[in-house]
Amino acid sequence: MSPTSLHLVAHAHTAALRRAVFGGGDDSLDPAGLAAARALARTGPGRRGPFGRIDACFSTPAEAGRQTAYALGLRPTAVPALADCDYGRWTGVPLAEVGAREPDGLRDWLGMPDVAPHGGESVEALLDRVDRWLTGQRDRGGRIVAVTHPVVVRAALVRALRLPAATFWRLDVAPLAVVRLTGRGPGWQLRIGAPPHAAEADGADPE
Repeated sequence: MSPTSLHLVAHAHTAALRRAVFGGGDDSLDPAGLAAARALARTGPGRRGPFGRIDACFSTPAEAGRQTAYALGLRPTAVPALADCDYGRWTGVPLAEVGAREPDGLRDWLGMPDVAPHGGESVEALLDRVDRWLTGQRDRGGRIVAVTHPVVVRAALVRALRLPAATFWRLDVAPLAVVRLTGRGPGWQLRIGAPPHAAEADGADPE
């Protein structure tokens, strides 16, 4: 069986995400975000998109993830394990407002991975949830695209590379960022590639 090739894609911008609202991926893409996702779909050798041939596409159940996948020309299957972090009572509230109302809680959230001051999911719980999903994909083989939230892509990188939980907040994942992981034996390998047009010019494998 060929190694599993997993492309993790952060969904495009929503208005709430631009305002740093907790749970901003539950909204629809804003016009600029939708346009950016459609532009990404037109990249790649032979206009096959940035991923080439794929065997499966998964997404968060949230609207922004599913819209991004469709804009990329994909037909996703929604997977609860790829859902956004559960922010409890902070869901729908801007970061700045939480900081003004609950400064101690926000400080704990950013500094202590095992606490959930909002009453939802801790960073450790998110990491474990994403890790269980990654483990289930590692040995399936084939080429997979998963469109999810930036925070979930961040969690996947922490677990795939076996980084300490404290590094979670040091990883910055932008909307429409694409991260490729390859299943290798008991773990994952991070692949950092050239942009599609550069790979095409070099005659590289466009996978």
